[in-house]
Amino acid sequence: MNTKLRLIVMNFFQYAVWGAYLISMGRYLSSVGLGIHIGLFYAVQGFVSLFMPAVIGIIADRWIPAQKLLAICHALAAIFMVGAGYYGMTAGYSVEFATLFTLYTCSVAFYMPTIALSNSVAYSVLAKAGLNAVKHFPPIRVFGTIGFICSMLFVNFAKYDGIAYQEIPIQFIVSAVLGFILAIYALTLPACETSRDEKKQSLTDALGLKAFVLFKQKKMAIFFIFSMLLGASLQITNGYANDFIFSFGSIDTYKDTFGVHNANALISLSQMSETLCILLIPFFLRRFGIKKVMLISMFAWVVRFGLFGLGNPGSGFWMFILSMIVYGIAFDFFNISGSLFVDTEVDKSIRSSAQGLFMMMTNGFGATIGMLGAQVVVNHFVYSQTDPVAIVSGWQHSWFIFAGYAFVVMVVFALAFKYKHDAHKVIEKI
Repeated sequence: MNTKLRLIVMNFFQYAVWGAYLISMGRYLSSVGLGIHIGLFYAVQGFVSLFMPAVIGIIADRWIPAQKLLAICHALAAIFMVGAGYYGMTAGYSVEFATLFTLYTCSVAFYMPTIALSNSVAYSVLAKAGLNAVKHFPPIRVFGTIGFICSMLFVNFAKYDGIAYQEIPIQFIVSAVLGFILAIYALTLPACETSRDEKKQSLTDALGLKAFVLFKQKKMAIFFIFSMLLGASLQITNGYANDFIFSFGSIDTYKDTFGVHNANALISLSQMSETLCILLIPFFLRRFGIKKVMLISMFAWVVRFGLFGLGNPGSGFWMFILSMIVYGIAFDFFNISGSLFVDTEVDKSIRSSAQGLFMMMTNGFGATIGMLGAQVVVNHFVYSQTDPVAIVSGWQHSWFIFAGYAFVVMVVFALAFKYKHDAHKVIEKI
């Protein structure tokens, strides 16, 4: 099989595993009485991301070839996900938080490192084939998002997202099956080298701790702090959007609308937008610079949350559609542009550590704190209610609070972050 095609298959399944449950899990948890714990289920992804990718990365560098470790991690993640799915099926509405959360956390702990591992495998395989990773990897990686979308749509139209089987987490089983397939497939990939060189990256470097020296620079300190603050927004819609849209189904006016019955499909437009907005980043960075691009991202989050608060599956359906389209700008302009900014500004001797720090601040601390904070807000305004109209109203209040938070972050960032745009410096990196 062609090298690039093999890596396309790997990336497709890598993110299909995640897409099978990530967006629909919130609705399942709500349906079995665990809605008040949704924030914890999503926050734990950020928590394990603080250390597991670094630990697994060092093992791949020194002892176990990356493609084999990728297979092992996916197999272990799938085993625990099967356990979570089986327990949910047998327990029904009597599912206990502690048991389900433990099984899910163990699965996520082994899945999250595979994101970095799959990238490492791709870089290694491309290098062996004499292909330039900068040129050939991005088109390959796009198929990861396509895989995420396809599994979302499968779960949606098979009604495994809580419509037909409300108390059964079939999406967990779908994810596990995809994980087992990828585990087997990973063993067939070309071998990646290991090295026991004492100069290999240490745990301190892998966690990005060495790059904390950058906090001595006011500009970088402000950038990383605001990366964490904006990172708090990253998982909120993943965790709550599905259950929010589904909640309209308890109101006669909206119970038969497309959005209520196909929330997963509707939300998949966000990922479709993401694939397209990546293409806009080079132009915007060259034209406007990192500060304005980050501000555009922050404003997009304000719009994203605000449109959720204003929209509905009926006459306001267009607001939901627009919110999904805006997501690509909100997510990509922050994550990818921020990573490029870090790469441009730091010394090459700590470049990898700086990237690790950026990921730690955004997907680690930011996403974890954000989901725990969002859980407090949603529990207060939504899951404390029993009347359908009051529940929808509670959701609207919650989205407006999230929009207000993103707006405050945007304004303070505009005032606090001082940076002079150098177009020539950016062009060299793109």
